[in-house]
Amino acid sequence: MRNRFIALLLALTLLFTPTAVLAAETGSGREPEHIKWVDFNVSYGALTAALDYDVKTHGTDIHLNWIELLAVLGARYGGKFSKYKKSHLDDLAAKLLSGEKLGDITSDLENYDYYHEAYSAILSEFVGEHRIQVSDPNDPTQTDWEDRYGLKVYSPIAAGFGYGDFDDFGTGRSYGYNRKHLGHDMFGAVGTPIVAVESGVVQVMGWNQYGGWRIGIRSFDGLRYYYYAHLRQNRPYHPDMAEGQVVKAGDVIGYMGRTGYSRKENTNGIRETHLHWGLQLIFHPEQEEGAKEIWVDLYNLTRLLAKNRSETYRVDETKEFYRTYDFDEPNLSDRLESCM
Repeated sequence: MRNRFIALLLALTLLFTPTAVLAAETGSGREPEHIKWVDFNVSYGALTAALDYDVKTHGTDIHLNWIELLAVLGARYGGKFSKYKKSHLDDLAAKLLSGEKLGDITSDLENYDYYHEAYSAILSEFVGEHRIQVSDPNDPTQTDWEDRYGLKVYSPIAAGFGYGDFDDFGTGRSYGYNRKHLGHDMFGAVGTPIVAVESGVVQVMGWNQYGGWRIGIRSFDGLRYYYYAHLRQNRPYHPDMAEGQVVKAGDVIGYMGRTGYSRKENTNGIRETHLHWGLQLIFHPEQEEGAKEIWVDLYNLTRLLAKNRSETYRVDETKEFYRTYDFDEPNLSDRLESCM
């Protein structure tokens, strides 16, 4: 079912990829190299500190891009952020703010380009300009639009709903066959609203014996595939969801449950209620399914996303949840129309 969307998403990738990059890749007459694997070990401290530099310098003469900052550190550490110290980031930021060029700093970092491409594939849509509805302070029944810069992706758990989690990426799973856990589990209550982390196209919906009722959403640029699994028995999805449907970051897409681990459809085969969410990187169609898939450790990203949770409200008649405040970002309407 996922293959039905490959052509559309590759076309969108071409549409939103800079022309210069395309020319460089296609002008050689051979298929360009692509990243085969990504170990994303950026610490929560590094993520938040780099994001803070990015936001604080936005609109100034020297804007510090958080992905570039993290890529420099990644190249220096060989991707091992156990070596991270805040002073390393502060020293790097000070050099750039004093006028030193990024190209000079990275000239002796052999793997900077790799880390920049890998981290960009994960984080490129996480931060930027966007607009969000907010309550009118003079009339709570009315809303205004507010321009913002910063995180524009959301925690997969709606605001006001508790959850517990720990770093479980790579732990063992035995149902069906022995394998590694390639996502992140967030434990909570049945019916907790699950929201889209990033805007994109619903690529997959339906039953899978491992994930139960699940939904897969592909980013507009085609690089990221978000997987949300073990949704609620009987009524797993928000009624607005359908394959091919376009969703915006923060939209309610379904409800937490414990379905799966059964060949029988609509079975609660999971002991503890939780959301399994995963992030797959797809640099090449061969990585979409099978042994070449690339999945990302989401523990620290989940902690980061907790800074931005979508507020929701419940309609008593239907018992469905909807986002409270709408969201918009540059080019979003064009992207939505291109998927219709």
